Amino acid sequence: MLNLAVLVSGRGSNLQAIIDRIESGNLDAQISVVVSNAADAYGLIRAKNYGIPTRTLSPRDYSDRRDYDGALARMIEKFHPDLIVLAGYMLVLTPAFLDVFPQRVINIHPALLPAFPGTHAQKQALDYGVKVAGCTVHFVDAGTDTGPIIAQRVVPVLDDDTEDTLAARILEQEHMILPTVIQWIAQGKVELKGRKVFVKD
Repeated sequence: MLNLAVLVSGRGSNLQAIIDRIESGNLDAQISVVVSNAADAYGLIRAKNYGIPTRTLSPRDYSDRRDYDGALARMIEKFHPDLIVLAGYMLVLTPAFLDVFPQRVINIHPALLPAFPGTHAQKQALDYGVKVAGCTVHFVDAGTDTGPIIAQRVVPVLDDDTEDTLAARILEQEHMILPTVIQWIAQGKVELKGRKVFVKD
């Protein structure tokens, strides 16, 4: 069974999708801790509702991001995670964190990377006039949404879409693809070679 640490910054709907898949018996994982950079993140409440331990660590309490990420890594190390899942975590992790967990951090992003990295990806897609959008699960490196891609889901962009309506349809796909990728990893199906990811049948 895969031991997870999940990082959230806000509502935690992707966290809920992971919990739901575990509860249904279709994800061979357990969540050992949910950590947030924001004390008021609703994702922490979701975790507490299921008896999952939570922690909060604010960047404001540290002199720089390297110190913060080092403290974050030490906090999470105590839970011995096999995989760290960024489920709506809004900070870019530095090598001070990533070097502690090489090839063990994944992220869900609401765009078809490498297009539209960073924040407000849905607005970027609409402004650019694309006909399809979607979401990406990828390994995390020190760049902004630049890590090797594991899987993607596509949604059409409708003529009357707003940022909110497009985001909602993408989010539905996020809730399906993120737990699926975690299950692939639990089953040993995901292999990273250089910057290419291979998923075994």
